[in-house]
Amino acid sequence: MSHATPDPVSPALAESPVRVGIVDDHESVRLGLQAACENSGYEVLVAAATAQALVDGLAGRACDVIVLDLSLGDGSRVTDNVHLVAGTGSAVLVHSIADRVALVREALAAGAAGVIPKSSPTTTVMAAVASVARGDVLNNLEWATAIDADCDFAKAQLGRRERDVLHLYASGLPLKMVASQLGIAHSTAREYLDRIRVKYVEVGRPAPTKVDLLRRAVEDGILPGLDASVGDRGV
Repeated sequence: MSHATPDPVSPALAESPVRVGIVDDHESVRLGLQAACENSGYEVLVAAATAQALVDGLAGRACDVIVLDLSLGDGSRVTDNVHLVAGTGSAVLVHSIADRVALVREALAAGAAGVIPKSSPTTTVMAAVASVARGDVLNNLEWATAIDADCDFAKAQLGRRERDVLHLYASGLPLKMVASQLGIAHSTAREYLDRIRVKYVEVGRPAPTKVDLLRRAVEDGILPGLDASVGDRGV
């Protein structure tokens, strides 16, 4: 698996500023992230000490990205926090110290789009925010380490043909082309894809979209680490 840092993207090129939410129980971190975001041209909608306070502050608005610390002082659970903030319609970027592998793994399993260490340069953090806002899959060493450290993360038992379908489909091919390359009917390819999704649901790693399937393929070593966006074009 290759590991690459996403390239920064100028917000000036976007039609509207990237909207960011920040959850961290340390005021200095919140203020630092907020200043960095605003200096990068992003719009910070809410910066809060807890996930619930952020959701309350958004009052129905949605961020493009919520930067979430893993361990908060209110004793809340990682999975609950990821679900809570993701429920606003926002992508979740974990921002944490690098040695909390178990918590990082839990956040990724709950649906976080990626992880960026607190030790990272500000430019790297801002690039990660831009990458996640675009819907890209954010892969880096911290993400891979969290996956590799927990064998339970790779429980989905895919058959050889299912792995072939996932490899081609998650790489970006339409399902019709996947079927053509494998010499099977389109309906058969769809059945394989449906079974793949069911297997991931069964192990607590749902993959309803094409981007989710790309993440699962990378996590399970079916595809190498990617920093390119694969649009959810459906089946």
